[in-house]
Amino acid sequence: MSGQQAGGRDGARLESFLEMMSAERGAATNTLSSYERDLTDLREFLGDRGQSLTEAATPDLSAYLTHLSAQGFAATSQARRLSSMRQFYRFLYSEGLRSDDPTGIIDAPKKGLSLPKTMSVAEVTKLLGVAAEEAATTGPGQLARIRMHLLLELLYATGMRVSELVSLPVKVLRQEGRFLMIRGKGNKDRMVLLSRTAIEAMEKYDTARKALVPAKGGAPVSTKQAEAAESPWLFPSNSKEGHLPRQVFARDLKDIAIRAGLTPSAVSPHVLRHAFASHLLQNGADLRAVQELLGHSDISTTQIYTHVLEERLQELVQTHHPLAKQGKNLD
Repeated sequence: MSGQQAGGRDGARLESFLEMMSAERGAATNTLSSYERDLTDLREFLGDRGQSLTEAATPDLSAYLTHLSAQGFAATSQARRLSSMRQFYRFLYSEGLRSDDPTGIIDAPKKGLSLPKTMSVAEVTKLLGVAAEEAATTGPGQLARIRMHLLLELLYATGMRVSELVSLPVKVLRQEGRFLMIRGKGNKDRMVLLSRTAIEAMEKYDTARKALVPAKGGAPVSTKQAEAAESPWLFPSNSKEGHLPRQVFARDLKDIAIRAGLTPSAVSPHVLRHAFASHLLQNGADLRAVQELLGHSDISTTQIYTHVLEERLQELVQTHHPLAKQGKNLD
């Protein structure tokens, strides 16, 4: 078959595939455009190799993925192209236009390990310092500033998820000791340790809240404050949930990051949670202990922090190994 005939057949098969995806699968216009763009690019690559789109074999398709990698395409982009290829060749197979699926034994490109964003100890210290200074400033809005300080102290002391933090019950103010029981994913309870500064911030917040509760028989300062005083939540709000929305906390966190001289895009509740875990590991904590504190049900989730352990172990060996002490590099 001539190249022109093969090209015409490839075009017809591609058109039939797109029609099927639209009529039978209800694919959106953008999705169809993406399939067409991906498969047209593959078709051009195969044409340069003297191969047709319809008759391409597994080695041809693997060579295309290698070509994409060499062009600098990310693993996610390569995976999307492979997905388009799989859909197309499965269509040909199901329609009896091919006797096999050449994508069946092709593995998806491996994604690179994405390390969590974090903050240095100095950056966290700076953030907490500004929050403490603002909380100590008297005048209108002081309760909100005291609350923000407590939110940050709790987040960094415990590594809680932001959803766990904003939905803490007010009864935690009545518990004694340095441990806090929180309910995480799957309604699983876990115990976390409070820092001394977190306990002090909680006491100050409790005092400030009580100051808003009217004396017996007296009128409340405002209806809103009266409702807040009676709320079952530690951080009450007039939101649908009744407690501080995590989006509001995230926004306020970026505002205080600016005031602390930090880059706001690099600061978020999740980044502070990562900082909690990273700083613990840097200072000798066990990975299993960090898993428990973070509330990860599987140790594999916590293993994103193994790079921290590797750095600490390397530093440990270089500092304490006898050969290192004699001035020899162990790398």
